Amino acid sequence: MVRNSLRYASKKHWPKITSQMRAIYTAPTVPAAEAAFEEFADDWRGTYPAMIGAWESAWAEFVPFLEFPAELRKIVYTTNSIESLNARFRRAVRHRGHFPTEQAALKVLYLTATKRRKNRQDLIGRTNGWKTILNTLTVHYGERITNHI
Repeated sequence: MVRNSLRYASKKHWPKITSQMRAIYTAPTVPAAEAAFEEFADDWRGTYPAMIGAWESAWAEFVPFLEFPAELRKIVYTTNSIESLNARFRRAVRHRGHFPTEQAALKVLYLTATKRRKNRQDLIGRTNGWKTILNTLTVHYGERITNHI
């Protein structure tokens, strides 16, 4: 929703819009999120009606997200690391064109995934606070988690 909303907005308004949207998706309860959305909608409906319309049409799909504990929400809405890795994979494959064997393609993807990038201390992509997240996942989805660890 954040990325979709920013499609409709001028960059000069992005900081204020993103801070107001953060209040919506980090709200502790659905009524708190609805109150934050009402304030957001009041501020921006006149300037960006399509952005507010997108939120209103997606609200029913967004509300279940608020039922997740705060620790799990971050996993759900933070996909930057996955998108970054996919972009690196696409770049590596595009520069080579084609591969003689499947093994050659897998080798390039492996080397791309494990290559240390400058200004990045975390080579293997550890998630900050993973132990807390794992505990929360186990409490809420224990029957699914314990079989796959």
